[in-house]
Amino acid sequence: MDEANNPLRLDLKGLKFPLPALHTRRALERAAAGGVIVVECTDPMAVIDIPHLVRQTGNSLEGQTSEDGVLAFRIRKTA
Repeated sequence: MDEANNPLRLDLKGLKFPLPALHTRRALERAAAGGVIVVECTDPMAVIDIPHLVRQTGNSLEGQTSEDGVLAFRIRKTA
């Protein structure tokens, strides 16, 4: 499967700290290099936690949006 065009989607809406970051970390560990994960969540702390996790793990945050209380992060797994 082409993960760049068909990213893995994590629907983490309704989960509270630290669960969105933990689920995202687990998905990044399993992803292939170059793969893309789109994380959607509603926890306001995720705006801090997810970008921090991405930097800490050496991956790339390609985009971040917020619409109607849903935060979305597009993350690319690096090698």
